[in-house]
Amino acid sequence: MNQKSIKDRITSIKSTQKITRAMKMVAAAKVKKCENAVKASRPFTKEMTEMLYKLLKAVDTNADEDTKPEKPSQNWRILLEKRKTKNIGILVISSDKGLAGAYNANVVRYVLKEIKHLKELGIGSKLFVIGQKGLNVLKREQKNYDFEIIKTYPAFIEGGSSALGTVVGDDMSTAFVNNEIDEMKIITTRFRNMMSYSVEEWEILPISQKQENIGHLSAEMEFEPSLPVMLRYLVPFYIANIIYQALLEATASELASRMTAMSAACTNADEMIRTLTIDYNKARQSAITQEITEVVGGADALG
Repeated sequence: MNQKSIKDRITSIKSTQKITRAMKMVAAAKVKKCENAVKASRPFTKEMTEMLYKLLKAVDTNADEDTKPEKPSQNWRILLEKRKTKNIGILVISSDKGLAGAYNANVVRYVLKEIKHLKELGIGSKLFVIGQKGLNVLKREQKNYDFEIIKTYPAFIEGGSSALGTVVGDDMSTAFVNNEIDEMKIITTRFRNMMSYSVEEWEILPISQKQENIGHLSAEMEFEPSLPVMLRYLVPFYIANIIYQALLEATASELASRMTAMSAACTNADEMIRTLTIDYNKARQSAITQEITEVVGGADALG
């Protein structure tokens, strides 16, 4: 390799390093905000879930409601049904952007493994996919693993999106009420810390009433409006909040993964530049030696 090609490579790597360093700084600036949002929302999600289960233990499922549900996600009676599982709806949360290490690959790998397992049990898989990166791979593997992609959504924004959680929750509930799916779960990543996350599976529908270690409501508690009417609005909020929590966790995980990947890329770039600089100096020294040899040889010939 001559001096010019080595110098061109060094220049190219330095240009790439500027990009990776900028992406690392952006991810580092955003991930702390997302981490705070995740930690702040976890207690609310936990308390709201426990309250919902207490209400479900107290409600009379045969009690009449004042009005009929306006949309499928408000039909809490059907969402409580436990029926034979023929198809499971899986909400897959990935991202639109790459350069986040193995983040999207880990999510898709987990999804395909779960689909394969369900197929062995005779259960079909119907996917709701958030994020273009996950969607691209899943489309390529659709024929090999035999599953259906029902609906796709744009990737989450930094900090998550409660509006997206509501939209996806309504779509999930509609598919459940219409008997297109019999269970609904989320495959997302749980944020651990700046250096790690884990791919997890969260169950959403049907909403189970058999929850251990959750107490009962006080017998003296009264509700206005009636408890069935309250559940008509609380259940869709619960579903949307679980999805929103999953989006928050995934956002923080993706940013942390990108920050780590870009940090490694900067380190690797430094090492490549160091190695190529040594090669460049060797090539330059060799060229100088060759020129001196030629000059000496020419002088000897003239003498």
